[in-house]
Amino acid sequence: MVFLRSFSVLVISDEADRIYKIFNSVGISIRKSRKANPGSIHDFSNYDIAFLDIDSEGWQKRLNELKQYMPVISFGKPDIKKAVESMKLGATDFLPKPLRDDLVASVFERFKDQPKVDIPDLIGVSRIMEDVYCGIRKAALTDSNVLITGESGTGKELVARAIHNLSERKDKPFIVINCTAIPDSLLESELFGFEKGAFTGANYTKKGLIEWAHEGTAFFDEIGDVSPLFQTKILRVIQEGEFTRIGGNYPIKIDVRFIAATNKDLVKACKEGTFREDLFYRLNVINIELPPLRTRKEDIPVLTDFFIKKHGNKRKDLVVKGITDKALDILMNYSFPGNVRELENIIERAIAFTNSTEITVKDLPAYLLKNSNSKKIHQGSLRQAVSTFEKELIWSALQKSKGNISKAADLLGIHRQQLQRKLKQFKIAT
Repeated sequence: MVFLRSFSVLVISDEADRIYKIFNSVGISIRKSRKANPGSIHDFSNYDIAFLDIDSEGWQKRLNELKQYMPVISFGKPDIKKAVESMKLGATDFLPKPLRDDLVASVFERFKDQPKVDIPDLIGVSRIMEDVYCGIRKAALTDSNVLITGESGTGKELVARAIHNLSERKDKPFIVINCTAIPDSLLESELFGFEKGAFTGANYTKKGLIEWAHEGTAFFDEIGDVSPLFQTKILRVIQEGEFTRIGGNYPIKIDVRFIAATNKDLVKACKEGTFREDLFYRLNVINIELPPLRTRKEDIPVLTDFFIKKHGNKRKDLVVKGITDKALDILMNYSFPGNVRELENIIERAIAFTNSTEITVKDLPAYLLKNSNSKKIHQGSLRQAVSTFEKELIWSALQKSKGNISKAADLLGIHRQQLQRKLKQFKIAT
């Protein structure tokens, strides 16, 4: 599926106000930071492109840090030596001072007009998912390690594969390492392999999973569940870029990009001493957090349509092409503890049970119908009850308008601005 991208720009310069005016004139979202200390900027994940003033002190260090997360445009007084140095350090472009409106605007236009990112099987039109797509695009531009977090069923492996497929390593191996499936007794053999004759029964030389990932990507699935021994073994590989096979006499150098995923709170695990902090910081260079489906319900209609198209032709006697409004309304009012994976299973099951070309209410699992038909008794104040009812009305309007805020506002009989304030009040992602 193809998605549009919006850009947020980080400016590090004493001239941020002037640059802001330039971007504002062409409708570009921009966030400013004039602080000279690079450590003062803690989170680069919200930005798509940076403008860095190389006349400021310590710009080299800032450039090395920023380029891991986004394209960096360097600018400064006309100085060929510094301009070349910034480009060698990884800047995407250099602009001379004083900055001209047309040149600055052309830089953005170049990025804005890049081909739209195609991410198969990762579906969503909500703003929160647009942020995920931006994160994937930025991660694919670097070779930094990535930690993908989120509840089970949110599509963490899909994100990992998307990063690999959009990166320069796309033609090289993508090796999935199911961390929970490898016991400690087989750990070194599975990860690093062994030499012929290393132990009884070793009648051949075996490559480990890490070696198979050479020049490609190694994906550690459910990294939060691994043993202390597993953590120790992979930490050295990540730090040194080398490993030794069982029975080997010399280390083998590897070029691997590491991506890890977990549904656990690793920050909490580090505090509790069950996960190594040094390994966490090695993996968490870029973090992409996948939202649960219950926080982006406006994506349910498009996901449902996608899964119907994906599984609709599995029936030999009929082709299922859609879903009734009542059945979709039940899905919209369900919390989906199993997230997108649960929605797909529901749709695939409904296709198997339906007797028509549309999924109807009776085709849905009984627990969904029970949840829908149960009478809701609001506890607490009248204000709370009204707030709950109001939120349900907004969800219903978003569902009917397929996430279009203007149409949803029309259905509710309010102005678009009023609806936007309500969405913010109820923390509904759009």
